[in-house]
Amino acid sequence: MASSIRSRLGELKNLATRIAPGLSSRFAGTLDSLRHPTRRGVIRTLLAVPALLLLYVLILIPFTPSISNIRKASSEHPAQILSADGKRLTEFKQSNREWVALSEISPYVINALIATEDHRFYDHFGLDWRRTAAAALNSLRGDRQGGSTLTQQLARNLYPEEIGRAPTLTRKIKEAITALKIEAIHSKDEILETYLNTVPFLYNAYGIEMAARTYFDTSADRLDVLQSATLVGMLKGNSYYNPVLNPERALQRRNTVLKQMVKREKLTSKQFDSLSKRPMRIDFERQTEPPGPAPHFARQLRKWLIAWADRNDYSIHGDGLVVRTTIDSRLQAAANHAVTRQGNSLQNIANAAWGKRSAWSTDSSLVQAFIRESPEYATAIAKGRTPAQAMQELQADKDFMRALQRQKTQIQIGFLAIDPRNGHIKAWVGSRNFEQEAFDHVQKARRQPGSTFKPFVYGEAYRQGASPDDRLIDQAVEIDVGGREVWRPTDGAPPSGEAMSLSDGLAYSKNTITAQLIQQVGPAKVARLARHMGVRQSKLEAVPSLALGTSPVTLKEMVAAYGTIANGGGYLEPLLVSRIEDRDGRVIEEFSPQEPDIALEPDVAYTLLDNLRGAINRGTGRDIRSRYGIRADVAGKTGTTQDNADGWFILMHRQLVAGAWVGFNDSRVTLRSDYWGQGAHSALPVVGDFFGNALRARLIDPRARFAAPEDTGLWARITGWFRRLLAPEPVAEPRPQRIPKPARKQEPPQEPAPPVPVVSPPEAQSDPLQEKIDQIMKESDEGERLPTDPSPAAKAEDSR
Repeated sequence: MASSIRSRLGELKNLATRIAPGLSSRFAGTLDSLRHPTRRGVIRTLLAVPALLLLYVLILIPFTPSISNIRKASSEHPAQILSADGKRLTEFKQSNREWVALSEISPYVINALIATEDHRFYDHFGLDWRRTAAAALNSLRGDRQGGSTLTQQLARNLYPEEIGRAPTLTRKIKEAITALKIEAIHSKDEILETYLNTVPFLYNAYGIEMAARTYFDTSADRLDVLQSATLVGMLKGNSYYNPVLNPERALQRRNTVLKQMVKREKLTSKQFDSLSKRPMRIDFERQTEPPGPAPHFARQLRKWLIAWADRNDYSIHGDGLVVRTTIDSRLQAAANHAVTRQGNSLQNIANAAWGKRSAWSTDSSLVQAFIRESPEYATAIAKGRTPAQAMQELQADKDFMRALQRQKTQIQIGFLAIDPRNGHIKAWVGSRNFEQEAFDHVQKARRQPGSTFKPFVYGEAYRQGASPDDRLIDQAVEIDVGGREVWRPTDGAPPSGEAMSLSDGLAYSKNTITAQLIQQVGPAKVARLARHMGVRQSKLEAVPSLALGTSPVTLKEMVAAYGTIANGGGYLEPLLVSRIEDRDGRVIEEFSPQEPDIALEPDVAYTLLDNLRGAINRGTGRDIRSRYGIRADVAGKTGTTQDNADGWFILMHRQLVAGAWVGFNDSRVTLRSDYWGQGAHSALPVVGDFFGNALRARLIDPRARFAAPEDTGLWARITGWFRRLLAPEPVAEPRPQRIPKPARKQEPPQEPAPPVPVVSPPEAQSDPLQEKIDQIMKESDEGERLPTDPSPAAKAEDSR
């Protein structure tokens, strides 16, 4: 014991040195007096120790939770998240729990808790001095014991970061201060209710209600005495006394709780003898929080709201905020449906493609690479296996190989829709299934955009004074990219050698035309325009291959950039929230879009948009008209990357812009189909389905049209003439006569056409004119993919 006392005195000396340098020498003298005790020295020692302790307590008070924070933390009023049309999306609870009143909790739970954890709970004011002294004395003897009251335990549960859990004097003092504050503002029943609703019970279950559902498939008010004793027994050590994994320990601990109830006269000895012989009966089921209709959006919103609440001194868990988001619940439902429908169809195709032995084989170098990159392989190597042994063992493990195949060949989809007039996000789907794949393919995934990036090239050309009627020769292109490397972009068919207008080059997605155009306008200027229009977080490499979308970007950036086109050239930052209210409905803050950041002049933006109408009316996005029967004024663009790793499609309406990305988490995995791998057949159906439902439900106006900018008169024509005169000539060669445009197909009736079968692509019609159109379209579809021999700067990347 003497050595323990000397150790404690040493701690106090160090403490004094830290917090009160002026007292350290005095305290050192006090320690000397202990070695050579005198009456005066003993008195000084007796006075110095409590004085230092009191000083330290006063210093720690500001570092404990405030009274206002304790009031908020002791009540459950989570922020309510509503859609723009008033539907509940989710709520931001601190943890997976359901708050229940003390009157709705079984009395067996309360009796077992008080009898076991704090039998003088109703007699003290947060600190049980007798229990604390006994615990301290036993700890000095080497038998560490806990002396915390229920109020002190509640302080630790509510403020784990502020108080901490290390067994130090500082933690115990902060815990005691906080417990006294809790007792000062709450009744005993309120403390008990808060404790039982906040204590953790493993498996993401917090509070007695979730614990009752998790372990016994019942509610807190229906727990019997054995169930109550089992749950209370877990509080000493959730993992050690886990009734699912350690039933024998849990049974012994349950009976210990029953003994304590007998000792505190909450049970009779006869009842104990009967109850203690009963077996442990667990009805276990994990409790999961429902993700809601827009879980990826909610996750992003939660981060934003926490930052807002910190700045404005609010709690998202205790203040009952009402957050009105920009999401439209009907459009979100349409987006969820479209993603699920197309995802299931494409998954069938992926399963068929990768189910073949020739595709998924242990002899495949790609499959072997997947094995080497797996955690199981790393574990095997750590255990001393050689690489060959680890590979052989895992290849022979059928369960592992099936799980790996399922993981790698799971198709994923990202979808986003915004209102281009105000930047309001209307629908957000980050993956096919949030519970199976929480990774957000809208905000976090950076993938190559392919030909959906081409509008930035044409937009820069028009900004510099080019005209949609300007022509370039469809010819072989060779561009020196330095380091003795030459970039040779190609399309699906050999160059025709004929002239093609810029508007047709974009509508038919010609790689050779776009590559020549970026050389004339400059890759750096194209990258700068893309940033101004909305690609503001991803790094764009200013090289010629940027024209074909080789720099990875996010879907959110691309949809926002297309929103700039639909908004007449003005960029608006996408908005998540329109208004925040308090629990009584009073408006705390409203959020309106800022003034648009002008990235393109209105006439240039409209010219570009009109070209993208051509991509829908006669180009690579024509299925929007022919298959989905959409007659509204829309414009858009498809995109496909090297080896069909990524499929994109973005569609613009005056009131809504929506985009989809389709692919796999690992870009080395593809649908193994030149047809289904194209954005026109993988991503377009998601957007087409969504827009069709939105138009039929009149969630957007089918009659709304993009308005051409008004003619500003003679001065505008003069300035336009000077701009064209001074701008660099976009065509290096004499312009031959413009080739005739392909004839348009007859518009189908208003109702949507039946879905395309998922077995094989539709057959071409026998009409000669139609065959000519189909041949042109085949070449343009092939042009959606990156060239087969890109430079290193154009190689596919996956930034997941």
